[in-house]
Amino acid sequence: MSEPEASATPEERIAGLGLAIPDLVPPVASYTPTVRTGDYVYVSGQVPMVDGEPAGTGKVGAEVTPERAAELAAVCALNGIAAIRAEIGDLSRVRRVVKVVGFVASDPSFTGQPKVINGASDLLGAVFGDAGVHARSAVGVAALPLDVPVEVEMIVEVD
Repeated sequence: MSEPEASATPEERIAGLGLAIPDLVPPVASYTPTVRTGDYVYVSGQVPMVDGEPAGTGKVGAEVTPERAAELAAVCALNGIAAIRAEIGDLSRVRRVVKVVGFVASDPSFTGQPKVINGASDLLGAVFGDAGVHARSAVGVAALPLDVPVEVEMIVEVD
């Protein structure tokens, strides 16, 4: 993704990428999309939901290519951004994306989880610039809710 213009707001950067912030994805179980404590917003795991449906299903390295999984990781990150906006209102209040954890439903032989989660990390960098640079984990798992191939959670610092 291209380097964001320094003076642009996160919302303007999202529009410049040809994207729109989706509606908040409602929880599929007993949890809340975000919890704010002090200057931090903890975002629950976001799956690649688009218009109320999973944008893809299956295991990466089997039914899902790593490239498609990276695209779906970006969808997860965009859903996380929607959750953050619902919590704080203005995305310009994000000081820093602190931590991202990505889960990849993987075929047992697949070991490219970091490249998959780059889809989320790259989008966060494009939207938040230097404030989008974060610590991260990328973990392979046997299965995820709704048989989606990827799930992303994050922690952001806000003012």
